[in-house]
Amino acid sequence: MRCIESLRAATRHSVGAAVVFSAFALVACSTSKPDRGPGESTRAPSSPTVAVAAPSAGGARGGALPAPRTVRSWAELRQQAAERIVAANPDITYVGAVPDPLLAIPVLEIELHSDGSIRHIEVMREPRQAKETTKIAIDAVRRAAPFGDISRLPRPWKFTETFLFDDSRKFKPRTLER
Repeated sequence: MRCIESLRAATRHSVGAAVVFSAFALVACSTSKPDRGPGESTRAPSSPTVAVAAPSAGGARGGALPAPRTVRSWAELRQQAAERIVAANPDITYVGAVPDPLLAIPVLEIELHSDGSIRHIEVMREPRQAKETTKIAIDAVRRAAPFGDISRLPRPWKFTETFLFDDSRKFKPRTLER
């Protein structure tokens, strides 16, 4: 009930803030998935790779996001990354129910530096249709970085995220789908 009251309070503010707060409220009200560390994803042998230039402290958003928390587990990192991706991309994300069928489902493996900035992004799965959704997902991840200090987590500092695109080319990170 507390989560619903928080969600109602958020709707009194701007639409953008309500969308971001809704994502955080849904995450806070959901149950957690079991913690999976790096190395649990399967690699496609001929996956295209996207290199990311030098690490950036503020991304393309110019400081619009709050500073990331220091994470203590891979589950916390994936959760924080998904929340930041939604917060940094409110115009191209959705937080409600996932439609059936989906337009496209790109999967990215994001490798980080110890400070949570992006070191490298690899495309693990490119959709057969709507191939441009892969670039949309990569750009969204770049806008959300950095993802918090991960220096205390075991190496390799990598995680995967699946992007669930609807027909209007808006996406939801699978991590937020509970």
